[in-house]
Amino acid sequence: MDNKTWFKQAKFGMMIHFGLYSIPGGEWKGERMDDIGEWLQAHFRIPCAEYSQLAKIFNPIFFNAEEWVKLAKDAGMQYFVITSKHHDGFCLFNSAYDDYNVVKATPFGRDIIAEIGEACYKHGLKLGLYYSQELDWHEPNGGGYSRAHDHIGNGGRFDVAWTNDWDFPENDKKNFTECFETKIKTQVKEILTQYGDLCLLWFDTPYDITPAQSKELFDMVKHYQPDCLVNSRIGNGLGDYRSWGDNQIPEEYMTEGLFETPATLNHTWGYKAFDQDWKDADRVIELKNHLNSRGINYLLNVGPDHLGRFPAPAMDILREVGRRG
Repeated sequence: MDNKTWFKQAKFGMMIHFGLYSIPGGEWKGERMDDIGEWLQAHFRIPCAEYSQLAKIFNPIFFNAEEWVKLAKDAGMQYFVITSKHHDGFCLFNSAYDDYNVVKATPFGRDIIAEIGEACYKHGLKLGLYYSQELDWHEPNGGGYSRAHDHIGNGGRFDVAWTNDWDFPENDKKNFTECFETKIKTQVKEILTQYGDLCLLWFDTPYDITPAQSKELFDMVKHYQPDCLVNSRIGNGLGDYRSWGDNQIPEEYMTEGLFETPATLNHTWGYKAFDQDWKDADRVIELKNHLNSRGINYLLNVGPDHLGRFPAPAMDILREVGRRG
């Protein structure tokens, strides 16, 4: 079965946002953020020199790849998508290009993507990787500088920069091509060649990436992994399937093509300790049935805490969804 046929039949997947932002859990220096947790660095405009110190204490001692993957499988999910690099530039894989990663910069010292990949293979789930191909707040030439301060997250609109203009304020002098040619292309090749067969690459937030750059990434994916699907957030009209907006629940029926809605179980993607407004199992099943009946996969996100634990309410909900089929 080719991946497009498989994807159309998959219906239900797990998404994981996990990284340095999981340590503060939505709070910084006594202040809580209303925005989504993984945007913590941009929300509080934390300098890279300060934010990167979190790597020195990132030690998720309770992380267990098999437990994560088995929980997804028991919930009825068919694929598993995890953040290999989010907008803060920190990688959950061992990158030869940049030491700002979980193996080289943290006391944990283990390749989380490799362990998730092994567990997916063992338990029969497909592995997909999220990679932020434009926004990178760790890079002077990270993209997003053409977009104004207007981030929408957690149901509200926030005055938050898309690019890092607190460390690197001269947006008019930024050149995303420098970041793309060095870090982005190198690391996309790394994740395509280091972790076995991938069912998909999940790109995000294209603004300054050019049509030629989106095409180059798309072609790179197909060169190294011809069956690997690419979502529409690679930008510039490319992609094998459409990613709907975050938590978007369309009413229309999709008769042609491949579609997926990424959605949160509470109000955040990355862990926020004080966000306890969970969808119950009834609501999850209702949304899944609604989307699936319209030809749309349901990619449901959980943000583990800084120790690598799924929040207990999330585990209870997923287990109940699995029991009820």
